[in-house]
Amino acid sequence: MNQMNIAQVDLNLLKAFEALHDESSASRAALRLGVTQSAMSAALRRLRELYGDQLFVRTGRGLAPTLRANQLKPVVSEALNKCRQSLAMVDPQASHYQGRSVAIGLSDDFEIAYGRRLIEEVARRAPKLRLIFRQSHSQIVGEALLQRSIDLAISAGGFAERMLSRQVLGEGAYLCLADPASLAPGQRAIDLDEFVAREHVLVSSQGFIGITDEGLAALGLSRQVCASTTHFAALPHLLKGSQAVATIPAHAARSIAELTGLALLPCPLDLPRYPIELGWRTSAQIDPVVLKVREAIVASFEATCSPPSGG
Repeated sequence: MNQMNIAQVDLNLLKAFEALHDESSASRAALRLGVTQSAMSAALRRLRELYGDQLFVRTGRGLAPTLRANQLKPVVSEALNKCRQSLAMVDPQASHYQGRSVAIGLSDDFEIAYGRRLIEEVARRAPKLRLIFRQSHSQIVGEALLQRSIDLAISAGGFAERMLSRQVLGEGAYLCLADPASLAPGQRAIDLDEFVAREHVLVSSQGFIGITDEGLAALGLSRQVCASTTHFAALPHLLKGSQAVATIPAHAARSIAELTGLALLPCPLDLPRYPIELGWRTSAQIDPVVLKVREAIVASFEATCSPPSGG
């Protein structure tokens, strides 16, 4: 490849590579690009010859990228995005978002609470742009941005690297969720004694200790965690029919309670508030599409929000 003249390369192969990597399927990649499956298969053969690598291998779930393909993906996507940016520079008011996607790293509490609103905000600013929500958290989000597996991220920190920029979106508190059947008629709160006496469901991306345990320890108290999960969306299924309580960010608690009928309760512990941040690669500031999505995220967080990890 080092000795190959770019004039000899069909640059449409880069679009095929991107589609194959994103879709993990030749048939879905063909549908995305509006070509036949045989044409996509031919493009894959030419890509393999071009890069001297299998690039994608068949598995039970479709096509899996090789190490070389994963190394090529951010380079190829950045090159294609530069081309898309050039079209926007010709006519900034025109819609050049067809086929373009922006990947946002976030935990599912933000996806639950703000995902729909964010989709609507982006649709107003960038019609036909596709959003990709990818699970992330503060411990891994910085590296994911630097490796270009995501374009933007919403997290409670994790943006300390020199090549990353950040903007504070807000801060918030915690609320509790419980099955209303576990409460007395008309009960709208639980005191600290009842809080400690109940079992707890912990939401955590890693580890077994949450901010709730730290707050209780400061008072010389502890709780019994009956189960832990990495997904806020699982809470309705884990709490219904039990005496358990979950302490989670207020934005997610309100959304889950509204949709599922779980009881929304004040947290009897005085837990700290801290900023929620939007992060991005500093070099991405010149990308008008990423800028539009950043604007949409800020608009979606105008209301008070809460921290992104469970307690």
